[in-house]
Amino acid sequence: MDIELIAEDQGWSGYGRRGDEKAEFWFGEDEGSQYPMHIAFVAESREKVDQFYDAAIAAGAKDNGRPGLRKQYHPNYYGAFVIDPDGHNVEAVYHGE
Repeated sequence: MDIELIAEDQGWSGYGRRGDEKAEFWFGEDEGSQYPMHIAFVAESREKVDQFYDAAIAAGAKDNGRPGLRKQYHPNYYGAFVIDPDGHNVEAVYHGE
């Protein structure tokens, strides 16, 4: 799938398909956070974010932010957050309208 490191910023690493400008998968440490790591996946739609959240909760993850707009990041930031069994904050986000 030609996945490679696309961006690094303040302790975060972003990976995506070779030639893409935006990373699809991010991970890094949240300094001062109670979670050992934050992992974020870019979703194809709001529905995919909803499906991620529902599947994660059904699999035993804990809610850390139901699907919805997070305008503090940008006007179209639609995301959901769960805590996985290892205590990591895992997110799915859609950036479109």
